[in-house]
Amino acid sequence: MDSGEQLTGTLAVAVFTAALGSLQYGYSLGVINAPQEVIEKYYGLTLGVWSERAAVLPDNSTEEEEVPKVGQHPAVVMYWSLSVAIFSIGGMLSSFLVGYVGDLRGRVKGMLMVNVLAVAAGLLMGFCRMWKPHIMVISGRAIMGLYCGLTSGLVPMYIGEIAPKAYRGALGTLHQLAVVTGILISQIIGLDFVLGNDDMWPLLLGLSGAPAILQSFLLPLCPESPRYLYIVLGKEQDAQKSLYRLKGPYDATSHLEEMRREKEAADKEPKVSILSLIRSSVYRRQLFVALMMHLSQQLSGINAIFYYSTAIFARAGVAHPVYATIGVGAINTIFTLVSVALVDKAGRRTLTIAGLGGMCCCAVAMTVGLRFQNEYSWMSYVSMSAIFLFVSFFEIGPGPIPWFIVAELFSQGPRPAAIALAGCCNWTSNFIIGMTFPYIQAWLDCYVFILFAVLLLGFTVFTYLRVPETKGKTFEEIAAVFQKGKKKLAESPKDETELQQLKTSTVA
Repeated sequence: MDSGEQLTGTLAVAVFTAALGSLQYGYSLGVINAPQEVIEKYYGLTLGVWSERAAVLPDNSTEEEEVPKVGQHPAVVMYWSLSVAIFSIGGMLSSFLVGYVGDLRGRVKGMLMVNVLAVAAGLLMGFCRMWKPHIMVISGRAIMGLYCGLTSGLVPMYIGEIAPKAYRGALGTLHQLAVVTGILISQIIGLDFVLGNDDMWPLLLGLSGAPAILQSFLLPLCPESPRYLYIVLGKEQDAQKSLYRLKGPYDATSHLEEMRREKEAADKEPKVSILSLIRSSVYRRQLFVALMMHLSQQLSGINAIFYYSTAIFARAGVAHPVYATIGVGAINTIFTLVSVALVDKAGRRTLTIAGLGGMCCCAVAMTVGLRFQNEYSWMSYVSMSAIFLFVSFFEIGPGPIPWFIVAELFSQGPRPAAIALAGCCNWTSNFIIGMTFPYIQAWLDCYVFILFAVLLLGFTVFTYLRVPETKGKTFEEIAAVFQKGKKKLAESPKDETELQQLKTSTVA
């Protein structure tokens, strides 16, 4: 193997450091759910709609009927819903700025700059009891959403640009691995006997900013993206030094030549903005595939599984359903590791098709289990098994792959704009599912997952027909695949000169 394709210590440190932003994203996603009742109580106390008297009334007290449950009070419901939803709104807004921040001072300095948002958000939530908890938490969640919208684009962009071609899939999957690890950590330390209690819940929320502090110390040790240095800034010598730091001493001629051709093509046309990318016919097929990949991730029903799993486990007679839900989080993490091991061997397209198809079958099985579990007790175990398998199939392909495949589908020029659009699509669809799922669930009841089964079937067919395999291909070769009517030429060229012309015209 070319020495430029080997893993080095510096590369491992760079990827680990970048993935800390993803860990923080996952922690922020999951941390708000566990202490819901505790936080609602403090909202109620602050708003004056609940008193400590309600907490000490005995269960059989008739006086309890006069005190409304805090979680049902309209003001508390409104502020709690805003605490959850404002995170996604922040992510939707900031995802458009990923390209701008990434190109402003570079990928590494961009990640360093946005850490200010994460630390500020953590401090607001950690010290929320010093003023009005509902205002402090909502403000912190909004700022954390802005941070996560940026880091969910910057991290895959940086890792995709520094990863060796042979390991680009495995290293790209580490973004999702860090996200699900963050979710699992938040579930565990959010238990009531750890930090999810009356005394410690501000610390639980405040720890959302902790990974940013560690990352800020490590980022100065990380080399800047060679592709950014050469193609965006035109600094060939700096790009070569960065390549040597990331990959060790080796003959970098081929990599520099590839970047030189890409830079020449990029210099021939204006910078690709989000609006011009949307209007461009050259990148339309890549963009459509990228957006559909992200839609398939969020509209698969995976978030509904996390919303619904505790209730399913409770109906199945599990004594402590919260622990079963943590088990789902553990399965989530384990099968993301499986994806890391397989993605550069089996390929992106294969794993995505297998994952979406498996999730479709599990959604049908879940529907059957939910429909008949009141009539046949053993059907509850069908539902539970389907949940675990659904999550497993999701993390094999549809979960991690959309995040890094966008960086593979686009050359350096349109890549930041494409990642920004894909990120906005992901955040927006996530927000829509979060807001509408309770209504869909009330409407369809036990048949709610039939809707997701239909969507999953459609996404499986689309992936089979439209998504190319990017495993082992250079960015130029991947772009060439999308050249209309030239797919076979790009995959098995008969004439090297013709292929080179095709690559140049495609990138341009």
